[in-house]
Amino acid sequence: MQLWLNDKIKELYGRDSSLVYYDVTNYYFETDKIEEFRKKGVSKEHRPNPIVQMGLFMDNNGIPITYQLFPGNTNDCLTYRPNLSRIKKDYGLGKVVVVADKGMTTGDNIWYTLSAGDGYVFSMSVRGAEKELKNYVLNQDGYEWLGNEYKRKTRLYPRTIQVTTTTGKKMKKSIDEKQVVFYSLKYDKRAKAERAAAIAKAQDLIASPGKYTRATSYGAAGYVKNIDFDKETGEILTPSKSLRLDINKLNEEEALDGYYVIITSECNETSDRIIEMYRGLWKIEESFRVIKSDLEARPVFVSREDHIQAHFLTCFVALVITRILEQKTEHRYSITQLLESLGKAECTYLQQNYYLFDYYDDILKDIGIKFKLDFSKRIRSLGEIKNIFADTKK
Repeated sequence: MQLWLNDKIKELYGRDSSLVYYDVTNYYFETDKIEEFRKKGVSKEHRPNPIVQMGLFMDNNGIPITYQLFPGNTNDCLTYRPNLSRIKKDYGLGKVVVVADKGMTTGDNIWYTLSAGDGYVFSMSVRGAEKELKNYVLNQDGYEWLGNEYKRKTRLYPRTIQVTTTTGKKMKKSIDEKQVVFYSLKYDKRAKAERAAAIAKAQDLIASPGKYTRATSYGAAGYVKNIDFDKETGEILTPSKSLRLDINKLNEEEALDGYYVIITSECNETSDRIIEMYRGLWKIEESFRVIKSDLEARPVFVSREDHIQAHFLTCFVALVITRILEQKTEHRYSITQLLESLGKAECTYLQQNYYLFDYYDDILKDIGIKFKLDFSKRIRSLGEIKNIFADTKK
C-alpha cells in the first residue's frame, strides 16, 4: 500500500526528495498489558502505559513517504538505519540528505548514512557534547549578530565518532563536518522559564520528599543532589536534611541556554541554508500532532499486531490525503480546518432515494474547485452519489 501510494504521488503530484525528514514518536495503548509488540518504553507523553514506536519519513513538500512500526521498547536511534535502508531499496530515491533531530545523532547512524553515499543534517545536544565543543560554543569569538536577539558562527571541523563493527566492537572514525552554532534570546528565555518550574518542584521535593516518588519527581530530581529511590516502590529514601539543590548543574545549564548546534555533511552549503533545512523538521512534528489529535490515532484500543498495523496504516493513508488536500488548496487552511469542513459535508435522507446536503463553506468550495466536485449542490439522488464514488476509482 505504501509503495503504491508513493508511485501515485510521484505520478500525479511529483515527489521532492532532495531533502527527506525523519523523526520518531510513540503512541500509548489504553491498557497496562504488555504483549509482543506493545511494550513499556520512554513515552513522549510521560505515560506509564505500553507504547509502540513509529518512525516516519517525509519529503521536502511535507508529504509522508513511508513509515515503520517498532516495539515500544526500541530506542529511537535504532529505528533510523533499518528505515533508511528500506527507503533506499524500495523507493529508489537515489542520494538523499536526511534531516533529523538529536535523537538520531549517533556515530553508527552518521557512518551508515555516509557509507551509503548520503548526507545528513542533524542537531546535537550541547549539554551532552564533549568539552571541546562546549568551550567552542561558549567562546564568544567569531559570533555574528543578526539583530539584537540572534547570533551564530560556523566552522569546518574534523570530528571523531565511535562506530560499532559487525563483531560488536567499537572503532574510531574521523569525519569532516560543518558545525553551525546559533543562539536565540527567545530560546534562552523559554529554557529558563521551563527550568524555573522544575527548580520550584525540586525545592518542594527537598522540603517534603515524602510527597514524591521517582515517577512524580520527573524533571525535578535531576536538580537534587544525594537523592536515592527505592528500586521497587520508587519512594525517596534520602531524608530531607541530606537533599541539596545542585547549584553547579544549574549554573552549567543556564550558561548554555539558547545555544543550539547543527552538524552536517553538506560542508559547501551556507549557514543560512543549513538552518533552513533543519527548521523544516516542524513539518514532520506537525504530522505527528495531526495523527495523534486530528486523526485520533491514540490511545490505541486494538491489541493484536496485525490489528495495530492496520490501525496505523489507516492513519498514514489519511495523513497522506490530508497533506495533499493542504497542498492543493495552497496551504490556505490548516489540516484541522480541512477535516472539520469535510466532516460536516454530510447528507440526510429525504425520500425516494434523494438526499439533502445541508453544509457548505469556503473550504469545501476550494476543495471542490481543485477536485472538480460541486459541494454546493444541496439535493442529490443516490445514483449521482454512486457516480461520484465511481469517479474516484478511475
